[in-house]
Amino acid sequence: MSSHKGEALIRSTGLSAGYHGQPIVHDLDLEVRAGEMVGLFGANGAGKTTTLLTLAGEIKPLGGTLEFDGAPHPGSLHQAAKNGLALLTDDRSIFAPLTVRDNLRLGRGSVADALSHFPELEEHLDRQAGLLSGGQQQILSVARILASQPKVVLADELSLGLAPLIVKRLLAALRSAADAGAAVLIVEQHVPVALSTVDRALVLVRGSIALESDARTLRATPDVISDLYLAAG
Repeated sequence: MSSHKGEALIRSTGLSAGYHGQPIVHDLDLEVRAGEMVGLFGANGAGKTTTLLTLAGEIKPLGGTLEFDGAPHPGSLHQAAKNGLALLTDDRSIFAPLTVRDNLRLGRGSVADALSHFPELEEHLDRQAGLLSGGQQQILSVARILASQPKVVLADELSLGLAPLIVKRLLAALRSAADAGAAVLIVEQHVPVALSTVDRALVLVRGSIALESDARTLRATPDVISDLYLAAG
């Protein structure tokens, strides 16, 4: 893991966010620095996805401030993406009728750069993306994003429904992106696996940060997070 952390590339201060004027996330202070990978954990309904979508610019904040790359957030996911922010979701954002090669060509990076992250895709380049397994489709989605060398990566439940080996493969690729200088924030249901990969962890309980700790400490005391999950139930 990287020991050289740079400036904060995504930061919220006093952030309030939700839907139809009703906040789900309250007074959220959060930052992820260049070269750092952070895990955001919490029980269902804690506000994890709402947090990620707000940081990405998909949801407008209800209060507080939001910064991206040292400046006020541009205010939309489209504009933030143009400036180097990537949002990865569990829905395997691929173009099913196109080949793997053409899917990669639609990204901001090259096919060669994508294959440098996931060389196992090379044998599938001329295969229709919709015929890949669910894990292969998620690998394709992540490969296309990482090939563009994003400054910030926000990943929401990439592992949903995937085999443990694929989950480890995806997390390792995101770890490599962080080590290369990106700021990576992941929401992940497989907490022990994620804790072996991230630098820091945040736990949301009912829309507020109930715990912030370095991952090494939490790996030594795994019951701390599970106790918070139970308390939120």
